[in-house]
Amino acid sequence: MKASYKDEILQWDLSRLSNAISEKQISPVEVTRQIIERISQVNPKINAYITVLAEQAVEDAEQAEQEISNGNWRGPLHGIPLGVKDVIYTKNINTTMGSQLFKDFVPDYNATVVEKLKQAGATIIGKQNTHEFAYGPTGDRSHFGPVRNPYNLSKMTGGSSSGSAAAVASGLCYGALGTDTGGSVRIPASVCGIVGMKPTFGRVSKYGLYPTSWTLDHIGPLTRSVKDNAILLNALSGYDSQDYYSIKTDQEDFTRLLGKGIKGSVIGIPSSFYFERVDSEVRNQVNHAIEVFKSLGAEIRPVDIPQLQEISLAHQMIVRCEAYAIHESTLTDTPELYDAEVKERLLSGLTPIALDYVKAIQMKQVAIHEFNQILEQVDIILIPTVPVLPPDIDQREVMVDGYPEHARSAMNRLNGPTNLNGFPSLQIPCGFSASGMPIGVQLIGKQLDEANLYRFGYAFEQEAGIPTIKINIG
Repeated sequence: MKASYKDEILQWDLSRLSNAISEKQISPVEVTRQIIERISQVNPKINAYITVLAEQAVEDAEQAEQEISNGNWRGPLHGIPLGVKDVIYTKNINTTMGSQLFKDFVPDYNATVVEKLKQAGATIIGKQNTHEFAYGPTGDRSHFGPVRNPYNLSKMTGGSSSGSAAAVASGLCYGALGTDTGGSVRIPASVCGIVGMKPTFGRVSKYGLYPTSWTLDHIGPLTRSVKDNAILLNALSGYDSQDYYSIKTDQEDFTRLLGKGIKGSVIGIPSSFYFERVDSEVRNQVNHAIEVFKSLGAEIRPVDIPQLQEISLAHQMIVRCEAYAIHESTLTDTPELYDAEVKERLLSGLTPIALDYVKAIQMKQVAIHEFNQILEQVDIILIPTVPVLPPDIDQREVMVDGYPEHARSAMNRLNGPTNLNGFPSLQIPCGFSASGMPIGVQLIGKQLDEANLYRFGYAFEQEAGIPTIKINIG
C-alpha cells in the first residue's frame, strides 16, 4: 500500500475496512502492521495501551488472510484489529486491571467476549489502559499512568474505559471492548468523540470480567460509527451459562433497522435531573442534536421521570457496597498497593449498613418501573452523556453553572440510573466545544431494544456527519 493509502485506511471505520478485506482488496496483515506502526507513534503520547500484542496480532492476521484467501470468510470482524479493556481476561496475556496489585497477573482462560471475538476471526491488537479496577469516571488513575485525550493531551479521556475510547478515537484500533458500571463505556466515548453502547443487562456475558459491581457491570462496544457498534454487538451478545446474570434471548441482527428512518417517532426529553447543572456548551450541542432529530421527522415530547435523584443515589450505594465486598481481602492485606484515591473510594463502602443496601436494591425495581412507564409513551429518551467538558488530568473540582462540583461527580452524574435498571443506552457524538473538545448525547431505550437505539443513532449520524477520529495527535 502507498503511504497516502495507508493513512486513508486508518481513518476508515470498521464496516468499510471489513468490506475491503472480504473482497480481498486489502490485506489484513498490512492493516495490522499499519495499526502497530501507528501505535508505536501515538501510544507514547496518549497511553491508551498497557500491552501491545504485535507479534501475536500479525500471526492472527496472517491466519485470517489465509482463511479468507481460501474462501473461509467468517464475517465482518474477520481480520479486523480490535482492542480489549485490561479488566477482561485474556488467556496467557497480562490482565492488569490498571493496578499494581495485578501488574503481573496472567489468566489461564479467555473471557467469553474474547472467545467470541476470536471465533469471529478478529485480531486482538492489545490490552487497553483503564482507571484502576475500572473504579473511576476520570480515566487518570492507573498504575500505568493516565490516558490522555487525543483532542487535547492535557485533558481527561473520561473513564473507566479510558484506553479503549482513546485508542478507537486516535486510530489505534477499529473497535474495542469496554465495561460500564456507572457510565464507563459512555463517558469516555462521549469525551473522546466516538460511539459507545451499554447494552441491556445480561445481554453480553461478563464471564471472565474482573468485577466492579456484580449487579451493575456491563460489557459494551466502542466504535467510530453506529453501524460498527451494531456489528460488534452482534458478535458479543448471546446467552452464556457461565455467567449467572446472563439472559436467554433470541439471536438478532442489531443492524436490521439501520436506514429505516425515524419519521413519526417520539423522543422524550426529561424535564428534570438530566438537564440540571449542565455546561452551556454541552447544553447548546444537545439542543442542536434535538433539532436535528426534529428535522428527521421525530416529535419531541417533554417527559417526567419521578424519583431520579433517589434512583441515582441507590445506584451509588450499590456500587460502593459491592465494590468494597469485592476488594475486602486485598484492601485488608495489601492496602499500600492501591491508588490512594481509588482506595479511599473503596473504603467508603464500609460506611453503609445492611438496611442502606437493601433499600438501594429495592430502588432497582422502582427504576425499571419508572423508565418502562415513560418508554410506553415515547420511543426513546434523549439526555446529555456528560454534563461538563473534560477537566484537566488530575483536576478534581469543576465549575458547573457557577457552582463547584467534584470532577468525578460531574463526569458520571447522568449515567447511573440505566446501570441500575439495566436499560440499553447508546452514546453518540453530537458536536464539539469552542475549544474543539467532543460532546455527546445519549439515547435510552426499552430493555432488549438496542436495534431501535441504533436506528435513531444511525439516522442522526448520517444527517449530522460528525467526524469520529483524530489523526493528528499532539
